[in-house]
Amino acid sequence: MTLTVSTAARPASSPPRAARARRGGPRAWATRAPLLPALVFLIAVTQLPFVATLVISLFDWNSLDPDARHLAWFENYATVVTDADMRASVFTTALLTTTVVLASVFLGLLLALLLDRSFRGRGLVRTLLITPFLLVPVSAALLWKHALYNPEYGLLNGAWSWIAGLFGDDTPAQPEWISDTPLLAVEAALIWQWTPFMMLILLAGLQSRSPEIMEAAKLDGAGPWQTFRYLTLPHLRRYLELGILLGSIYIVQNFDAVFTITSGGLGTANLPYTIYQTFYQAHEYGLASAAGVVVVIGTIALATFALRVVSSLFTEEVGRA
Repeated sequence: MTLTVSTAARPASSPPRAARARRGGPRAWATRAPLLPALVFLIAVTQLPFVATLVISLFDWNSLDPDARHLAWFENYATVVTDADMRASVFTTALLTTTVVLASVFLGLLLALLLDRSFRGRGLVRTLLITPFLLVPVSAALLWKHALYNPEYGLLNGAWSWIAGLFGDDTPAQPEWISDTPLLAVEAALIWQWTPFMMLILLAGLQSRSPEIMEAAKLDGAGPWQTFRYLTLPHLRRYLELGILLGSIYIVQNFDAVFTITSGGLGTANLPYTIYQTFYQAHEYGLASAAGVVVVIGTIALATFALRVVSSLFTEEVGRA
């Protein structure tokens, strides 16, 4: 009896071993071969430039005096931490990112709750709300700078004059939106552009709720606020985390709005714009590379959290299925 069981058990364990053997065999490598050009291209485009940036960040290198280039090791990183302009740009980046992400998530949640309802023209409204996110970032920044913020023909000043005329003031003072509130001007343009992104993520979360649970809550007498607080909001927690993390990754690296609207002036220079100034205007290649490496490390840290959130979302969906 024992011999029969052990003999029967051997074939059952052999297919997995055979499968493992096939994974590393010639057939497996022949299957993976078409992917090698894409892998080589990805390494050449992303990894090799990053390695070159790491090497340059270890040098004291000013392109205006190339003969004075020498190995400085980690002095550039110490300058990034101690330099007043760099610290100010880090603070501006953190403030800009936090404001834009939180405002975009809040407005995106309101719009997602609106689009989760059935009404006439919902498809058209959804398309119009998504449009700002589809614009090229530079085009969106130019639209805000000239069509809305311009003190002579901008829509904001036109609306301001019309409202003032209703109260009897025919010649109101025309605000200089960019000069008076520079950081707020950049934040408003970014919020307008990134709210549709948050709306799409949260709308996907709303539409993944269990209809049976929502119907049971209504039958138990739960009102709209109770349903949102105790059922919808906990269900959206992962989607909110995902939106915040992805939004932070992209907005930390934002350069277009700052460059186009304010050119980094009036206290709006974030870290990417400061790196641009250091590299192209001050010609300090080593210092700019060190600051760029710091940005990449911070972005990788945020991306790691984002990937964990995405993984947990898929795990929850598979478990629910």
